[in-house]
Amino acid sequence: MPTPQFWKGAGSNAVQGVDGNMNILLVVAHPDDEVLGAGATIRKYAQQGAQVDVCILSAEAKARAFRPEDEALKKDLDASAQHLGIHGKFLGAFPNIELNNVSHLHLVQFIEKAILQAQPDIVITHHPSDTNNDHMHTSLACQAAIRLFQRRTDVRPIGELWYMEVLSSTEWSVNTAMNRFMPNVFVETGKEAVDMKVEALSMYRGVMRPYPHPRSAEAITGLAAYRGAQSGCCYAEAFECAFRRVIL
Repeated sequence: MPTPQFWKGAGSNAVQGVDGNMNILLVVAHPDDEVLGAGATIRKYAQQGAQVDVCILSAEAKARAFRPEDEALKKDLDASAQHLGIHGKFLGAFPNIELNNVSHLHLVQFIEKAILQAQPDIVITHHPSDTNNDHMHTSLACQAAIRLFQRRTDVRPIGELWYMEVLSSTEWSVNTAMNRFMPNVFVETGKEAVDMKVEALSMYRGVMRPYPHPRSAEAITGLAAYRGAQSGCCYAEAFECAFRRVIL
């Protein structure tokens, strides 16, 4: 099983805000999923001083169409992360579009190591009904990993688990036997953070597409406008909270 590689960036240098003491960990299958699913939210919380880390299981994305060379992909990932204010990255080398062939235990243990280092209050991952097979297996492994605090008394419990929506995958929902993405958490981001999200995604060479593809600037901005209108916000990203722990 590969060992997590932890990278620390400059972060946002923003003044501490209401979320300044919050730690957030995104657990995703591929580079760019973190931007598609939560790029504007990452930007907002990082600006407010929160520590936002990303765990990417298949960081090499070997099977990706229009994939740049290894060093170029790493530069794209670093540039996008710095643009949004991501604090650290845990990079796995699990095979792209083959996570169904990887030991579930190995995926869980990799995510657990990221949790131990990041000490997250909120974990954000893929929705389990995503059409992309890697997304589904990432979600299943993450669901198991967040329970680490129940197996080890020395581990800080997480506060919440959110599922995110990744355009070009989550919205398909062709498997009607599974529950579809049903958002119940809306993070108001404003237009500037959405623009930063589009810019961050554009830093991944070969990922963006012309409209009406869902990975186009128009579709990404349109979804944020719709989620904002749905929840009475000025542009928003939507999530589904699957677990919340409240201590009174």
